[in-house]
Amino acid sequence: MRVGDLDETALLARVVPLMPTDALLGPGDDAALVAAPDGRVVATTDVLVEFRDFRRDWSSGADVGWKAVAQNVADVAAMGGRCTGLLVGLSVPTDLEVAWVEDFARGVAAACARFDAVVVGGDLSGASEVVVSVTALGDLQGRPPVLRSGARPGDVVAVAGVLGRSGAGLEVLQRNGSRSPREDELVTAHRRPQPPVTAGPAAALAGATALMDVSDGLLRDAGRIAAASAVTVELTTAGVLGEWARELGPERGLELVLTGGEDHALLGCFPPAAVLPAPFATVGRVGAAGPHPVLVDAVAWTGATGWDHFAR
Repeated sequence: MRVGDLDETALLARVVPLMPTDALLGPGDDAALVAAPDGRVVATTDVLVEFRDFRRDWSSGADVGWKAVAQNVADVAAMGGRCTGLLVGLSVPTDLEVAWVEDFARGVAAACARFDAVVVGGDLSGASEVVVSVTALGDLQGRPPVLRSGARPGDVVAVAGVLGRSGAGLEVLQRNGSRSPREDELVTAHRRPQPPVTAGPAAALAGATALMDVSDGLLRDAGRIAAASAVTVELTTAGVLGEWARELGPERGLELVLTGGEDHALLGCFPPAAVLPAPFATVGRVGAAGPHPVLVDAVAWTGATGWDHFAR
């Protein structure tokens, strides 16, 4: 059965019951009604475009649904908040299998179960390719948001989560050949990232001065903290290289850790005396502003710095 075989109401009747919903007023009206006990709402949006951000021959509908949720809850966590609701927009071509749409909804539901999130509404439309747009809402639980602009010289730089595995998985998919069990693990990391969402509020409670989701590569995103805070982020190879990356060799492993995106780890800065909450681990320090926003072992990185949506 294809999407074009159903009208919008019939397709929604198949999809909406598959997603977890919990709101004062959920799907079914012109808008949802969501409680905001803090009096403020964290809000973020991400878009996934077929052929640009994913390929259906590489990722199932469930994989795309999972990733759409993961990248949004990671952004809420990067503000020090907890996700309270998701608005899911899906545009699909009429020749797409209905089963793919149902699989997408199941992937959304699985990620919601993993990251303690719910769907409160959304939209369904037609398009020439699959486009997913998710808006996440979050609660700061009375705390101030943790911004990119609060890092100060002397702060400890730390990361929660694993870096580079999604980029390595993408390379395996691009090679389009047989895979080892180890490579299958990397592909899974690309298809279904595991952001450490509880580490965001924990970082806020621990006094984090700056925090952000690593979605476009550690170097590029560290550079964003450096620019917002008017500092230099000084990374160390010993700090950023995890065990899995060392297996690839120091040069290739380091490049993937520094430039691979879509792991959705959290990059934070903390006062020197702060106790880092698990699973944050030290990867460097913050220095005074200089000619280069990010240094690796005290040297400016000369290669690629990460993902750019408009790079050719």
